[in-house]
Amino acid sequence: FMSLFLFLLGIQGDDNLQSMIVGTVMRKIKSRTWKKQRYFRLQEDCMTIWYKSKKAGNAHSTFSVGDVEAVREGHQSEVLMSIADDFPPDRCFTLVFRGRRGNLDLVADSAEEAQAWIKGLRKLIENLENMGQSEKLDQWICDWFKKADKNKDGRMNFKEVQDLLKMMNVDMNEHHALRLFMMADNSQSGTLEDDEFVHFYKMLTQREDVLRVFQEYSGDGQKLSLQDLEDFLREQQLECEGVEQHALDLIERYEPSETAKMFHAMSIDGFLMYLSSPEGSIFNPNKRNIFQDMNQPLCHYFISSSHNTYLLEDQLRGQSSVEGYIQALKRGCRCVEVDCWDGPNCEPVVYHGHTFTSKILFKDVVIAVGNYAFKVSEYPIILSIENHCSVEQQKVMAQHLNQILGDKLLKTTLDGKIPIGLPSPEDLKGKILLKGKKIGGLEERLNGVEQDSLTVEVSDEDEVADIEEDNHRNDSFRCRTKVIVSGAHVLNSRLHGVLSESRLCRCVQFFQFFLLFLQKSKPRLSKELSDCVVYCKSVHFCSFKHSRIHSKFYEISSFTESKARKLMRETGAEFVCHNARQLTRIYPSGLRTDSSNFNPQDMWNAGCQIVALNFQTAGVEMDLNDGLFSQNGRCGYVLKPDFMRSPDKGFDPENSPNHETHQPLSLCIQVISGQQLPKVNIKEGSIVDPLVRVEIHGVPQDQARQETRYIENNGFNPVWYDTLNFTIHIPDLALVRFVVEDYDKTSKNDFVGQYTLPFSCIQQGYRHIHLLSKDGTSIPPSSLFVHIRVTELT
Repeated sequence: FMSLFLFLLGIQGDDNLQSMIVGTVMRKIKSRTWKKQRYFRLQEDCMTIWYKSKKAGNAHSTFSVGDVEAVREGHQSEVLMSIADDFPPDRCFTLVFRGRRGNLDLVADSAEEAQAWIKGLRKLIENLENMGQSEKLDQWICDWFKKADKNKDGRMNFKEVQDLLKMMNVDMNEHHALRLFMMADNSQSGTLEDDEFVHFYKMLTQREDVLRVFQEYSGDGQKLSLQDLEDFLREQQLECEGVEQHALDLIERYEPSETAKMFHAMSIDGFLMYLSSPEGSIFNPNKRNIFQDMNQPLCHYFISSSHNTYLLEDQLRGQSSVEGYIQALKRGCRCVEVDCWDGPNCEPVVYHGHTFTSKILFKDVVIAVGNYAFKVSEYPIILSIENHCSVEQQKVMAQHLNQILGDKLLKTTLDGKIPIGLPSPEDLKGKILLKGKKIGGLEERLNGVEQDSLTVEVSDEDEVADIEEDNHRNDSFRCRTKVIVSGAHVLNSRLHGVLSESRLCRCVQFFQFFLLFLQKSKPRLSKELSDCVVYCKSVHFCSFKHSRIHSKFYEISSFTESKARKLMRETGAEFVCHNARQLTRIYPSGLRTDSSNFNPQDMWNAGCQIVALNFQTAGVEMDLNDGLFSQNGRCGYVLKPDFMRSPDKGFDPENSPNHETHQPLSLCIQVISGQQLPKVNIKEGSIVDPLVRVEIHGVPQDQARQETRYIENNGFNPVWYDTLNFTIHIPDLALVRFVVEDYDKTSKNDFVGQYTLPFSCIQQGYRHIHLLSKDGTSIPPSSLFVHIRVTELT
């Protein structure tokens, strides 16, 4: 294994990697006051970073290079910015991890040592990203070999192999395991070394399910001829055009045998590599790049949107950080929220007002947005400003926006003339738009007519109204009395700690809105900040009739989730019609103190474009968001179906099957098998009992879920061959979510992995589904093998 990885990663002759293997003492920084020296070293596998304290003792930690998403040089984190006066930027760097794991901030003793680690880590990350399917599998096997080789002698005895099987989620009969072990032990040494272990693994992972499909199309049971492969692609994968050339391309890319390539044939190994590749996945590769029309008005797109983007945790005591903006933007988010309040020294701050969340500078947020806005997507960013600042600090906000963002900030219409409709994402490439209150309208501004700012309030989201609406607003006096009592309890809890954590959160929540209620007047809007708003003027929503008659195309209203649901139930078709003309933003209820999320699918069904979620909170809601925006180049914009883009189509999400333009489809999913599912129970000897649930998320009539049976004690290669059938009435709005759980008869099933994608992006035929973790990150080589068929219902 070592020679393989030395070759793959190319460390021979690389001074930076050699220096990392020797090791370096660096400072690990957690805050201005927490700076500890640690010894860091790249292990010989070139995949693992090991580090420990310089103090006596054996305590040490490790992390995988594969977990590192990026390396930032200099003072590019809040922690390193806070100690910028103590350490020069050329000695500082930050490791950014995948998922929701916090950053690792480091300071080397010299700029040369810092560069060795920065360049070395970047090379390792680049090599990992460029690995093919076979190399990734070799890496995975090597990782397991290391875990099982307890005495680190480079070989495994049978006891270590038995422990390995349990670690890999395999509950295998001891006699069968011993038989495989002896078959692989060619040297008859009683241990397995390098190639012997690879042979053992291949016997362990024989894919009878794939072999069955292979032999069905193989003329001689040994290989697929070019004609055999063409027949498979046409009959099972439902390919129509250029099949012969595609078959030749697949053989060239995935067939490991040069002899088979010479005869234009594919072996079982090549066939498995093809089915395990992106081309063999359930997600249609043609839908991964930008394929939609990007020249429609902004209101014709669903827009990936974040709520309280600055928060990394809950809404009451959580940490505020610019890292929230960086992570959201790197996930393709195109609308971020900024809650602005007066700060010291006339510098506005961002935090969740009247709570114990920490504060960050508005200026730092703007810098982060400017730096990361267009790294993932070129299409426009919307800054949703929740403004609670005085006029003086609003002027400072406008100054920062103009000075930091420069030409990226859109300050006037694209051609300087009065427009008749919203521009398109294509028109607005590379631009940052401000959403907020505005003095007057575009017409007055472009005609040089000045409006009185004293008539304009700065904030468009009345949180007091939201909380009262969520509590049905039926007993004001009693409600306010409860608020006062709750506030007193919060203070008592903060001083004496006598209340439970959950009670404290609820008390703080109500006290927060009591403080908001006591505000007698709201600050007014500064002209400087107003001038930064162009196409996204925030307005209060009165009614759909009022909007139809009076609203301008550049006006946008925000609704709490409960208000949006009420409108959908009562006037769903009007809501869709409204969203065909102008933008709408939906945000979570103020009662969601734990930063939980509502189901965004309900809002997309009504054509709402800016459905803001708490990106920091994993769960089915963020899975759906990631699934919807996984298409179209992950650019953060998805074109709405045509029946939602025209005000005269009359689509009603609550009564969709009656809509004449839709042909229902039948979706048949055969769940065949699973591969190398991750272990979720840390108890020794515990093995996963996996089941697969398929969920359809769409209009109410399409909502459905079905499950396979569970397979007892096999998370390594479970086999189901269970068939699940669904009817999809509105396929353009449907998302399909595959969930693997560990069955438990006495308690709630444990989550194992999931994958969510738009129904319109599904490839039919035999497909692999590469599972994601709860955080939405990949967990190779965990996958499901399925067969998909979509047919029209007559």
